[in-house]
Amino acid sequence: MDMLAPTSLFLLVAAPFVGSFLCVLALRLPAGQDVVRGRSRCPSCHQDLAVRDLVPVLSWLVARGRCRFCDARIDPIYPIMELSALGVVLWAILVVDEGALMITVLLGWALLALAARDLRSLFLSDALTLPLIPAGLAACLWLEPDAIWEHALASLAAAGILAGLALAYRRARGRDGLGYGDVKLFAAAGAWTGALGLGTVLLWAVVVNVLLLVVERGAGRQVSAETRVPIGTGLALGLWLTWLHGPLSII
Repeated sequence: MDMLAPTSLFLLVAAPFVGSFLCVLALRLPAGQDVVRGRSRCPSCHQDLAVRDLVPVLSWLVARGRCRFCDARIDPIYPIMELSALGVVLWAILVVDEGALMITVLLGWALLALAARDLRSLFLSDALTLPLIPAGLAACLWLEPDAIWEHALASLAAAGILAGLALAYRRARGRDGLGYGDVKLFAAAGAWTGALGLGTVLLWAVVVNVLLLVVERGAGRQVSAETRVPIGTGLALGLWLTWLHGPLSII
């Protein structure tokens, strides 16, 4: 793909700013805070931040990761999300053609916000998961209209499968093992990838969560059958990989 294409250039420039906004979504939505009108403030001293404090990555580097008012540590999730949003664009540019680039990047950014939120607090916001279902069907209509009914049925089947597993786990163990945010995200995976992609999405999710448990163990934290894992983070990455690279084949 031509890296100088207008859409590519626009997305590359916008990505760090979008990443900053995604970070706001990931942090404020679960707390019920306004993500549009609320001013950016230092969470420690509550001082309103100026434009100079909000330049993606650069402001964090110049301030050496500290608030210039109170010297409190700035959560590194901000530059991480800003750079990750840029990484989503670069990855998409390398894989998809111009006609699917914008759709793919928007999907990647939404999944990035979901993965970050779930990784930090095991929470998937309906404001992010539910719109992905009609968005996936709309993408199917745009790119592969003949497959729309198959994708719609895959979305319903995905929701039913994971909801059934969640109910069965609760009855067997007496506690929740899957959140309904995971159910909605998997339904979105069906809308985006169709039935053939669902198995691959689940496989990637399992791999990601096993790796996260290995990291937890390596960091000296206790890992047991009771350890909660961010299943949504695995599903988000699984959906991203499956959308970009297609279902895995055993043949």
